Amino acid sequence: MTDAATPTASADAMDDRPRCWWAPGESGRADPLMLAYHDTEWGITTHDDVELFERLALESFQAGLSWSTILRKRESFRAAFRGFDPAIVAAFGARDRARLLADAGIVRNRSKIDATIGNAAAVRAIQAAFGSFDAYLADRLPGPIPRLPATARPGDIPVTTPAAQALSADLRRHGLRFVGPTIVYAFMQSVGLVDDHLPGCFRYVGRH
Repeated sequence: MTDAATPTASADAMDDRPRCWWAPGESGRADPLMLAYHDTEWGITTHDDVELFERLALESFQAGLSWSTILRKRESFRAAFRGFDPAIVAAFGARDRARLLADAGIVRNRSKIDATIGNAAAVRAIQAAFGSFDAYLADRLPGPIPRLPATARPGDIPVTTPAAQALSADLRRHGLRFVGPTIVYAFMQSVGLVDDHLPGCFRYVGRH
C-alpha cells in the first residue's frame, strides 16, 4: 500500500460508502478485488485454521509485491496449494515442489514455496500442542482487539508493533519462516487480530 492523504475511496468506487484510502487499489481507480477484500475480509476476525494459514501464506508471498497482485493470483494459489489445508500442504513432496515452481499462476519463488510447505508442518505441530492454530493465536494475543482512535490518520497505521514482533519471534521458535514482524503485522490486520480501519471508513467501529 502507498501513502495517501485521505481515508476515503475514489468517486468511481462500486458504491459511495467511505472507505480506507487504500481500498480502491494502487491506481486510485476502483479495483473490485481490493474493494471486496477491504469490505468483507480485512480486519474481520476469523477462527478457521485453514483460512488463517492461507492468509499467513499469502502475506508471506506478498513480501516485495503489491497486495493487489496477490489478490489477482489468489484463486490460482488456492488451487496450487490444494485449498491451503495445512495437513495437505505439509505432505507435499518433491513432485509438488516442482509442480508449484512450474505454475505461472502463482508467485514462483522457491524460498517462499519451501517455506509455505514447511510452515504447514509447523502449524500442524502447533495444532497438536494447542488444539488449533486459532487457539495458539488467542493464547499469544490475549485481550481486546486493538483499534485505531477516532483521531487516527493513514500515517498513524504502524507497519509493526511490539505484539507483532513477539508473535513473529514465537512463530519462528515454532519453526515457521518468512514470518518477520512486518509480515506478521499485515497478517494480524488481515485476520482481525487488530482492526486498522480508519475513522471515516464505513467499517470503522466508531461509526456504530
